[in-house]
Amino acid sequence: MEQEFTLIEHLTDLRKRLIITVLAFIASLAAGFASAAHILNFIKLQPTAVNVDWNVFGFTDGIMIYFKCALVLAVLLTLPVALHQTWLFVKPALSETEEKGTYVYIPASFLLFLLGVSFSYFIMFPMMLNFMSDINQSIGATETYGMSQYFTFLFNLVIPVGLVFEMPLIVMFLTKLGIVTPQSLRKMRKIAYFVLVVVGVLISPPDFLSDVLIIVPLFALFEISIIISAITMKRSAKNKLEQKA
Repeated sequence: MEQEFTLIEHLTDLRKRLIITVLAFIASLAAGFASAAHILNFIKLQPTAVNVDWNVFGFTDGIMIYFKCALVLAVLLTLPVALHQTWLFVKPALSETEEKGTYVYIPASFLLFLLGVSFSYFIMFPMMLNFMSDINQSIGATETYGMSQYFTFLFNLVIPVGLVFEMPLIVMFLTKLGIVTPQSLRKMRKIAYFVLVVVGVLISPPDFLSDVLIIVPLFALFEISIIISAITMKRSAKNKLEQKA
């Protein structure tokens, strides 16, 4: 009966965390709809868009881009809340040391994602647009872009790169769980580099400079992940020794 009551308490707490997250998402979505026009106008003034006429080729193109912009903003604003609520849900099962160690995941995850989005938008996105434009001009094509094509291209780049920048944090988490170690990461370095090269080539324009600009940061992220894994492993071992003492 005590176990059933405990299970009910956990389910009640989970329901509470989900409700808070959903309410935060609804509020963020409302804020997104209220500010989407300003954000779109701001993007239109950026160097990557000043020479692009935002044509619409369908009646729903404008509203769909408006909704996507609001949705992306809502996800960004809700992410810290969702991470915090997840941490509060698992907090009772954590020791005091684990509690302090895992709390850092919330701001770190959000900041790494923003760093990846910023890198892809301010560095990679202009580079890719210039490359595509040069190719189109070299074959004598007339460039007529629509808002839908512009933002689809933008979202397909910045979101994956933002997620890739979460690599060090994921490795840190897996190290805490004992799934990976610095030694195992070093052993799989060649395979990891090959995978990262494939990923970099897939999300960058097909020219050597663009490939280097995305692959080098990916390699750096992997090496940083190994260092973070080693630090995490040492701290975990130290905490275990202190607990035994």
